Amino acid sequence: MSLFAISDLHLSFGVEKPMDIFNGWEGYVEKLEQNWRDVVRKDDFVVVAGDISWGMNLKESYLDFKFLNDLPGQKILLKGNHDYYFDTKSKMDKFFLENNFSSLRFLHNNSYEYGAYSICGTRGWVNMPSEESDSKILKREAIRLKLSLDSAKNKPIVFLHYPPIFCSGKAEEILEVLHEKKVENVYYGHLHGKACEYAIKGKIEGIKYGFISSDFLEFKLFKIL
Repeated sequence: MSLFAISDLHLSFGVEKPMDIFNGWEGYVEKLEQNWRDVVRKDDFVVVAGDISWGMNLKESYLDFKFLNDLPGQKILLKGNHDYYFDTKSKMDKFFLENNFSSLRFLHNNSYEYGAYSICGTRGWVNMPSEESDSKILKREAIRLKLSLDSAKNKPIVFLHYPPIFCSGKAEEILEVLHEKKVENVYYGHLHGKACEYAIKGKIEGIKYGFISSDFLEFKLFKIL
């Protein structure tokens, strides 16, 4: 049983939002599916850390979730900044149940056990250079991260959509929770193109960071355990 991760799939089977207009995204869905099937087995876990579907609602996102459900492995999904279909976890759970998407589950104010580890996380937030500071969102996401970590029964591995550190920006409230809970491993996405050059990787202040944006990984899954 292995644990993999990737973020920012930006699927658009149900809407006209092609990603292959961007450099490096040509034929990305086919690459992603082949790479996924090459390494993931039925009992493996895959964390998809946000920006999963371009659908504006669950109806528009249906084909994207079906695509994921039909791939091997158990998938734990995280909300990203472009996941507009998301309403509440209970509605997502109901949607998955009604459509027999039995391999999909959402990580939101909770955690999932994986052997001797607990899979924890939240969307997160960091004030990007081009964005205004939003302390309300940051505090809310810190609370959600703490709820997730509080529910963990084993050593936590944390997944975020946003990088907690980017250039001169720091999500101090998020970092405070990570250090308070003695988290050692954090994985995140969100960044694309030129911004990938500034993604933090490796150990900083006792926390090891991994960057898992799909285009950075060339649409290959990152194996964690």
